[in-house]
Amino acid sequence: MELALHPWNRGFDWEPAAPGALPDAWCEAWNERGFFVVPDAFGPAELAPLVADLDAFDAEVSAFLETRPDKKLFVAEGGNLTFSLHPVLRSSQARKFCEHPVFAELAHALVGPDVRLYWDQAVYKKPERPGTLPWHQDNGYTYVEPQQYLTCWVALTDATEENGCPWVAPGLHRRGTLAHRLTPAGWECFADDPPGAVPVEARAGSIVVFSSLTPHKTGPNTSEAVRKAYIVQIAPDGAVALHEGLPPEPLDHPERQFRLAAGAG
Repeated sequence: MELALHPWNRGFDWEPAAPGALPDAWCEAWNERGFFVVPDAFGPAELAPLVADLDAFDAEVSAFLETRPDKKLFVAEGGNLTFSLHPVLRSSQARKFCEHPVFAELAHALVGPDVRLYWDQAVYKKPERPGTLPWHQDNGYTYVEPQQYLTCWVALTDATEENGCPWVAPGLHRRGTLAHRLTPAGWECFADDPPGAVPVEARAGSIVVFSSLTPHKTGPNTSEAVRKAYIVQIAPDGAVALHEGLPPEPLDHPERQFRLAAGAG
């Protein structure tokens, strides 16, 4: 599959998982396919207080979108897809959740010994106005250097094909950041499903672990219930975001982009 690279992506080399730090099957999947699933990482009792706070934030976002003529703000759309940004700034439950050892363990193996929370957001896919989020890489939205960081897509409800689970394009992560174009539904690196694309269903409490460079999308929610996910992204300490015509932006906001595994081996 011929794909253009992002113009800032020059000389990228994929960094493999640290050998022996995680199960061999996970490391192999990370290196060759760009994703794997950690099943049942969290139980209902661990999820419940987090979901209660995220539901409240989503209600605020949904009410705001209702005030807009088209119910839209960039990618967010009332009745389709809503985002609650940076719950760690408002919720002690979100902060506690992001500091869970499972994220530190994954980050040690897949990112490095010194890491920070880069981004966190709740993403709720609604059934009222089913829509698709296009194929994209997370590094195609904001270009981070180093390009390779970690996305942990935590299923707060069961994620199925019917309700809009992630789809992943295995293997393309090893090329680095691809060129993206802006569409009404968001940034897109290619329009058609590539060969080998797979849906990644996950039970509530499981983590879909993928690289910032793994192309993925989500399909429409054709069920009768909201599909809920919490996204926890982790980048190396010292990473910066690049913006056209501006100096590099350090990713070290003290209240939001806090260290998760400083100095650990």
